[in-house]
Amino acid sequence: MPSPQRTPAKHQPKGLPILHEDRDIIVVVKPSGLLTMGTDRDKTRTAHTILNEYVRKGDPHSRNRVFIVHRLDRETSGTLLFARSEAAKNFLQEQWQSTEKHYFTIVHGTLVEKSGTISSYLTENSAFNVYSTPDPTCGKLSRTEYTVLKEAKGFSLLDIHLLTGRKHQIRVHLSEKGHPVVGDKKYGKASDAYGTLALHARSLSFTHPVNGRRMTFEAAVPEFFIRLVGAFQVPVI
Repeated sequence: MPSPQRTPAKHQPKGLPILHEDRDIIVVVKPSGLLTMGTDRDKTRTAHTILNEYVRKGDPHSRNRVFIVHRLDRETSGTLLFARSEAAKNFLQEQWQSTEKHYFTIVHGTLVEKSGTISSYLTENSAFNVYSTPDPTCGKLSRTEYTVLKEAKGFSLLDIHLLTGRKHQIRVHLSEKGHPVVGDKKYGKASDAYGTLALHARSLSFTHPVNGRRMTFEAAVPEFFIRLVGAFQVPVI
């Protein structure tokens, strides 16, 4: 396995902690509120631009760059993987179905079933709202496995195993189940007073694109979660 490149703290990208870095990949912890990449409608600073600046070491003429493997919603925090080459990106995307993706989320209310799998066909309308459709020809099969870890103060903390990775999948599935994610202004309660979305990409497990080794990286639980439900035991992946 390539040795991680140890970078002095002063040279770390500001606001984007690095969990791991080698010649082929960079794994970071994305904070809530930061876009993964720019869009036609939003050209603000993103995790992608921050890391491009980081790998160029201040040289605007450098050809060094990072490649986007996957995305997290702007409001979602947690583990985010980038490739250092197009070949590494292609490998990781081709292997994405075998990548294990775990999330923590806090939802409103108490679930009757303490574990289960939510399955539906998700589609999107012209207003960019995602929803389930009964017609499999109009949507993509989406599966979200969950386990309730703790219940407190009218909230439920869930451990999510994302079996498919559709846009807004976790948020839509839980909202349609009657338990929207805390802080979700798009699919949740209009009266939700929380300004932070309680959805955190806890970990990624994937095969390294060059040495073939299985690797797992975890992002620490955000303080916001502890404030909502108190301390809890983090399950072993």
